[in-house]
Amino acid sequence: MKASIIGATGYAGVELVRLLACHPQVEIATITSESSTGENLAAMYPHLSQRIEQNLESMEQIQDIAAHSDVIFIALPHGHAMKIAKVLHDSPVKIVDLGGDYRFHDTKVFEQWYKVKHEDPDAKAVYGLTELYREQVAKAKLVANPGCYTTCSILALVPLFQAKLIETTNVIVDAKSGTTGAGRSLKAGSMYCQVNENFHAYGVATHRHTPEIEQIYSEFAQEEVIIQFTPHLLPADRGILATCYANLKPGVTAQEINVAYHAMYDGEYFIRLRGQGVCPEIKHVRASNYVDIGWQLDYRTNRIIAMSALDNLVKGAAGQAVQNMNVMFGLEEQAGLKQLPIYP
Repeated sequence: MKASIIGATGYAGVELVRLLACHPQVEIATITSESSTGENLAAMYPHLSQRIEQNLESMEQIQDIAAHSDVIFIALPHGHAMKIAKVLHDSPVKIVDLGGDYRFHDTKVFEQWYKVKHEDPDAKAVYGLTELYREQVAKAKLVANPGCYTTCSILALVPLFQAKLIETTNVIVDAKSGTTGAGRSLKAGSMYCQVNENFHAYGVATHRHTPEIEQIYSEFAQEEVIIQFTPHLLPADRGILATCYANLKPGVTAQEINVAYHAMYDGEYFIRLRGQGVCPEIKHVRASNYVDIGWQLDYRTNRIIAMSALDNLVKGAAGQAVQNMNVMFGLEEQAGLKQLPIYP
């Protein structure tokens, strides 16, 4: 198969290159960058030397790129993918969008939180959290790859919403991300002197992943779920840790919680249930497509504290995109993604 990456020089884009270069059934066809057109990607990222000696192209001829591709990954900020996918409506190429353009059932929610008019509201996109929507992804032409905070937070509590073991009110998601989650463009808030030996919250009560998490929670709870979501910036390159608090329904036992997690995730290759009393760590999932989930019950406050950890560039972006591609094309779901985490 031939895969092309639109926006190959961002952190998620170059991580896609790394993963696809090791995929046994994929050839990288075209890689693009509007700011670095004509440059060799390995010159920009020496870790790819002698493996990806490929020049970056412009996406101006997107229809030609699509004609020579089986799948296109769009690794660009929000607002770009909807323009590209709209042009390619009639093309047989399949698309995985790593941005936020197609993640919402209601485009008005996108417009409200992203402050951009949606230019492709009639697109039939599937939300690409593979563990939850595998059957839909398998039939999809356009997949919306979930956000990194979103994937981590959703997987932590969805089994309990589905089993109706937790209340749908007063849900709190407290999450932390490595600095690569802020992207590669220069920003004062992600400079070394700002991040090193520092730790702070941002986007309080306004972060765009909030309605995305609520959308999936509500779907599995079968009623509206409103959350308090607060992200934080870690002085680390990679990783997301989400600590999620929810009130238990009366009489819920530890055994029922354990059964709910295993009922949903047993057999899921990339989800590692660490169990009650275990606190996952971002170092244990680094550079892998795994998600580690642990939990603890606090009967004093009548809450469950569910904790999940993943690599924001792999399961939170590029790895999940490759996982979706595998399902879309009927390949082994783990193909190109079996790497163990690196440690330390």
